[in-house]
Amino acid sequence: MTVRKGLHNMLSNDLRDWLKERKKNHRLKLIEGADWNIELSTVAQLNTGKEPPALLFKRIKDYPPGYGVVCGALRTQSNIESVLGLPSHKSRLDLLKTLQTKFPEWEAKAAGYPPRFVKSGPVLEEVHSAKDVDVLEFPAPKWHDFDGGRYIGTGDIIVTRNPYTDEVNFGTYRVMVHDATTLGIMIVPGHHGFINMARYHEQGKACPVAISLGHHPLLFAASALDIPGSEYNFAGAVRGKPFNVIKEEITGLPIPADSEIVLAGWFPVGARRKEGPFGEWTGYYASGETSSPVMEIERIYHRKDPSILGCSMYRPPDDFSPFSTLARSAMLFNELKKNDVPDVQGCWLSESGVHTFITISIKQRYPGHAKQAGIVASHSAVTANMGRYIVVVDEDIDPTNINEVIWAMGFRSDPKNSIDIIRNAWSNPLDPMIRKPSKALVNSRAIIDACRPFDWIDTFPKVVEINPEVARRVREKWALE
Repeated sequence: MTVRKGLHNMLSNDLRDWLKERKKNHRLKLIEGADWNIELSTVAQLNTGKEPPALLFKRIKDYPPGYGVVCGALRTQSNIESVLGLPSHKSRLDLLKTLQTKFPEWEAKAAGYPPRFVKSGPVLEEVHSAKDVDVLEFPAPKWHDFDGGRYIGTGDIIVTRNPYTDEVNFGTYRVMVHDATTLGIMIVPGHHGFINMARYHEQGKACPVAISLGHHPLLFAASALDIPGSEYNFAGAVRGKPFNVIKEEITGLPIPADSEIVLAGWFPVGARRKEGPFGEWTGYYASGETSSPVMEIERIYHRKDPSILGCSMYRPPDDFSPFSTLARSAMLFNELKKNDVPDVQGCWLSESGVHTFITISIKQRYPGHAKQAGIVASHSAVTANMGRYIVVVDEDIDPTNINEVIWAMGFRSDPKNSIDIIRNAWSNPLDPMIRKPSKALVNSRAIIDACRPFDWIDTFPKVVEINPEVARRVREKWALE
């Protein structure tokens, strides 16, 4: 073990700074003494309510008392606003409207916030090489009863590079511990990390990889979204200043200078081991035990008393679904605009269905407008992977209100004329409706036109509504909320 001296203190909005801010605002709860075996994750999953705090687990069974696991960083509106540097909003719908504006702003500014390379940082406080490499030193919870092993990576970022263009990418993929120096990584085909790995392997070369296990939740948020360009740049644009990175000595990859733990090593050509099952965001152990790529760890960097950033995944809602719903709904709204779908009033990816149930509200302008919106949404960059149902409704329907959406489906659509099916669409191994094993990772999409028929929209029966002025007077007179 090597200890680097003379590190400078940087107020860099890292994980520790974020936890301090959450504690100051009474949005953090310390949990001491939990067992890594199911108990920790059960506490995280039962941490519910209107605005549950983020959780910091310390004194975890079998680990040094200062080592920790953080859960719930993106579970609540308050935490999401904090991570993204946004003010408090009255409602989730108000936050969604802000994000619809902010996402294109952040994307436009991203090129101006490339990561800043520095020579040193807190992650270099301790460095382990050769025989000192032992990932078992760090907390790796067993999250669910039937998981195939212990997963140290759930809120991680996995850094790879395109060998042909040198473009750096990071994504979040689940990481299972095999032994002291070996990890199993489940990367869905089609994702950038998988493609970069394949590009090295087709040249007969091991793929360099670095995994950050504890970092500012903003990096995790950027990692888990399908955003254009560099995740480092995007995250820098969100917070208004670049993230500091260090060129890792073994792989040459840029790693967060303020990370709690970074593992550096390789995806060897042809190296695979059984990985899984794992309880995923779908609410199922859908992918089962599979043969997955192996990472061989060559070096470990970490801070003193480090914490991993965890993400407790169950049948939604879970630690990630609130953020995913808001962010992807805003991103879909903007993607429809980019693809020239006019007069989109709102989009909503159901939290219960994650991105398998999507509602789009439009003001109809021409015949086929609703179907156009549904088809574009069915294969947008945000929702293309493992989508299911796209419901298009009129502008008087709140897409976030499932009761209004079902009312529109029940009385403005007819199954024979209002439903179109797209077959052989892109899915992935986590899809519980694909019988395993299978090489055909595809599914179908239903586009449901729940808008009033455009060719007789002017004569469609009127909606029974309360007159707004009468409603105002009655509320005042009778003190109704």
